[in-house]
Amino acid sequence: MEDFKNCTAVVTGAASGVGRAICLALAERGVNLVMADIEADALQRAAAEVSATGARLLSQVIDVSKAADVDALGTATLEAFGAPHLVFNNAGVSAGGLVWENSAADWQWVLGINLMGVIHGLRVFTPMMLDEARRNACYQGHIVNTASLAGLICAPNMGAYNVSKHAVVALSETLYQDLKLVTDQISASVICPSFVRTAIADSKRNRPSGLANIERPTRSQRLNQAMASKAVSTSEISAHDVAMAAIDAVKRRRFYVPVLSPSKASESLASLRTRLDDLADMRNPSDPFALRPETGDELRRSLGVAERGHHPQSGIRQNEG
Repeated sequence: MEDFKNCTAVVTGAASGVGRAICLALAERGVNLVMADIEADALQRAAAEVSATGARLLSQVIDVSKAADVDALGTATLEAFGAPHLVFNNAGVSAGGLVWENSAADWQWVLGINLMGVIHGLRVFTPMMLDEARRNACYQGHIVNTASLAGLICAPNMGAYNVSKHAVVALSETLYQDLKLVTDQISASVICPSFVRTAIADSKRNRPSGLANIERPTRSQRLNQAMASKAVSTSEISAHDVAMAAIDAVKRRRFYVPVLSPSKASESLASLRTRLDDLADMRNPSDPFALRPETGDELRRSLGVAERGHHPQSGIRQNEG
C-alpha cells in the first residue's frame, strides 16, 4: 500500500504512546481513524489532536479484553466508514516478576489485554476485510499486531509479559500464513520494539478493580516495575519511531518489524541469534546475561540471591565455595 488517502484505520490503545503516534501519522496522510482505548480522558485528548489535523474520526472507549466491546467497535466502524483497510491491534499492558509469583489476576489482566485483545481484533475485523476484498478487486488491507522484542527472546523476571508477546508473534505468523491461503489482497505485520518511551510501565493505572491484587507486590515484582520504568524513561526509541516503522512495514508488506535502540541493536540481535541457535541445536537456554554479566549479578543481589560463579568452559553457573 503506497497511498493511504481516504483509507480507514482502526487503532486500539490509541489514547497514548505508540497508538496515539500511529493515529497522528495516519491522519497526516489523509486516513479516516477509528480510535479505541480504555482510558476515556486520554482518548478524548488524543482524538482532539487528530481532529485538529482535519481527519475524520470515530473514537470509542472499550476494553479490548472484552469480546462484546470489540464487537461493538466493529459495528460502529462499519456504520461510520465501512470495512477498514488497516487494523492496528496495539493495546498493551506490562507486568512482570518471577513467574510463580504472578497471581491469577495478573495473568488474566496481561493475557486479556495483550493477547485476547489482539485475538478479538482479528476475529472482528479480518472477516470484514475479507468480505470487502471479495467485493472489490482493488481493495488492499493490512493488519499490524504490536508484540515486542520480548516476543522473540525471553528475559528473566518478566514472564507474564514475555508469554503474552510470544503468543502475539505466533498468532501473527499464523495470521500471515492463513491470509496467504485465501487472498493476496490482505497481509500482516508484527511489530517487535525494544523499550519505548511511553507510559506502559504505568499501565496499572488502567487495571480493572476486579483484577486488582489483594497481596502486596513481591520483591521481584517491585524490581520489575523499577527496571521497566527506568528502561522506558531512558529509551532511545520514541513512539513516533515505532509508528513510522509500522507505516513503512505496511507500505513494503514487511512482516517482521523489529524497532531497536541504536546503541543496543547489535546486542539485541545477538541475543535473538543465540536463542535461535539454542532452538536449532536443541541445547538448554543460554545465559541471558552473557554480554552483561554485571546486570545478572545485580538482579540476583536485588532478589536476595547470592552471587554465583561462572564456569568459562561449560557456561554453567555454580555456587561458589
